[in-house]
Amino acid sequence: MTKLADSLLAWYDTNARELPWRTSPSDRAKGLRPDPYHVWLSEIMLQQTTVIVVRDYFEKFITTWPRVEDLADAIDEDVMSAWAGLGYYARARNLLKCARQVAAAGGQFPQDEVELLALPGIGPYTAAAISAIAFDRPANVVDGNVERVISRVEAITQELPSSRPAVREAAGQHAPEFRPGDYAQALMDLGSGICTPRSPKCEICPVAHLCEAERQGIQETLPRKAPKRKKPTRRGIAWVARTADGAWLLETRPEKGLLGGTRGWPGTEWTEKEPVGDPPAKADWIEAGLVRHTFTHFHLELEVRTGYINTAQPLCEGRCLVHDLDPDHLPSVMKKAFERAQGAI
Repeated sequence: MTKLADSLLAWYDTNARELPWRTSPSDRAKGLRPDPYHVWLSEIMLQQTTVIVVRDYFEKFITTWPRVEDLADAIDEDVMSAWAGLGYYARARNLLKCARQVAAAGGQFPQDEVELLALPGIGPYTAAAISAIAFDRPANVVDGNVERVISRVEAITQELPSSRPAVREAAGQHAPEFRPGDYAQALMDLGSGICTPRSPKCEICPVAHLCEAERQGIQETLPRKAPKRKKPTRRGIAWVARTADGAWLLETRPEKGLLGGTRGWPGTEWTEKEPVGDPPAKADWIEAGLVRHTFTHFHLELEVRTGYINTAQPLCEGRCLVHDLDPDHLPSVMKKAFERAQGAI
């Protein structure tokens, strides 16, 4: 075991975060094992999302679907609604596919990274994390927090993303065979709370004495990143329609693509040009205003139009009328459009 791993594990034993999906070091010492279902679910949710946001979603999912078999039996729309607000909706679609594949195989997650990689929605990082944390198998777990810690400890000055092979190689040299799950989580906790992107707390860092970047005084400059490209702005129209008896017109988006498989308002394509499209039904449409939302690769300006529609009008495939609409079950941008429409309808 390297000095880095030894120092981190000693620090983690008394400083580990208490998280609902985690088994504490003291409980691990007693022989208690993490639930692979909990580890898998939390890791999928934590992709591109913070612990603070994920905690409530995780607890809601575990309460609603306590076992992977329960999630596998869930109705797709219920899962997509429960996921609303977490973003990156392909994760929710793959979550269901993976749960059903695991349930069909007897409800047991594989322990090996290669076998885990064969499951829907599980990439190299997630496979390594599940293997290490759930099954305590040696694995090189490298996420954004680990990249930052290792870049500083080793003073890797090459810009990301081109530095990733070097970071991964260095991380692998420190990954221990003893307590690999605790070590992986210790790195994550260190990166989250101490070795932060800005103003790292080197004065309380348990591995500061091993950090080459801290010795050189360049820790705040690492990891170096290539300049971000400017995000384009796309525009679109959303029609928020209601019937006289209070039902809302929703449509289910195609499974593939942005917000795939979720329910939202009928609308135009989102384009950098002037949005063009026909409304979903005849109505006296009112312009309710503009909502803005930022996705990973672009900004969106969505023009909201509202109106009352006649229930006698036929609905296109994929559209439905919903009386008991809960806007919290809509994707964030669709919820914004709903809130914008409230003052006009």
